[in-house]
Amino acid sequence: MGAPHPLLPYFLAAADGRFPPVDGMVTVLPPLAGGLECSVAFTGHAVVATALSKQAVHAQAPDGFGGSLAPDFLRHLAGPKGWIDVVDVTLTARGTGGPPRLPDVGDADDHPRVRHARDVRTDVEVYGDERGLITLAVGLAGRRELSIELRDVQDGGRGHGRSLISDALSLVPAGEPVFAAVSPGNARPLRAFLACGFTPIGSEVLLRPERG
Repeated sequence: MGAPHPLLPYFLAAADGRFPPVDGMVTVLPPLAGGLECSVAFTGHAVVATALSKQAVHAQAPDGFGGSLAPDFLRHLAGPKGWIDVVDVTLTARGTGGPPRLPDVGDADDHPRVRHARDVRTDVEVYGDERGLITLAVGLAGRRELSIELRDVQDGGRGHGRSLISDALSLVPAGEPVFAAVSPGNARPLRAFLACGFTPIGSEVLLRPERG
């Protein structure tokens, strides 16, 4: 196993309440594995992982006050035909450990949530029950990531999202950080994650560039 990506310490520090300086600056790091790149915004400081040079990044004049997530800057990173994912809120919580409260699911390969997880993450594990599915995987910069998909979203899911997330935290060793990325407009799951103890630490977007 190779060395951790230099972006990982930023996430782990943020999970402990330690953030980069609020200086409006943008730190440029090497690209992620698998042909992926990203732009991550903390309060007043941004981190961009890209194959572009520092000079090429800073020539676009991004900043740590939101400019690193501006559409024009992201298109510059991705190239004219590169893939740009949605901008997500970055959330973190701690595993609770104990006896696992969700069984593993072995027949979900064709599920859209699972396919997406395997497209941008590694070591994807799938758990769930009649409420929905949970994926646990190695994601952005090597962090542990959790995602959720309810089977029935009528009536707001009837609290299934919160109970499913709570049970999923039992799959993570007690005290270990786990991360989730949720679209700000996807209010129901965002509220569910917050209600289960997840804390916002920033925002992020994944890219798969295609450059000439």
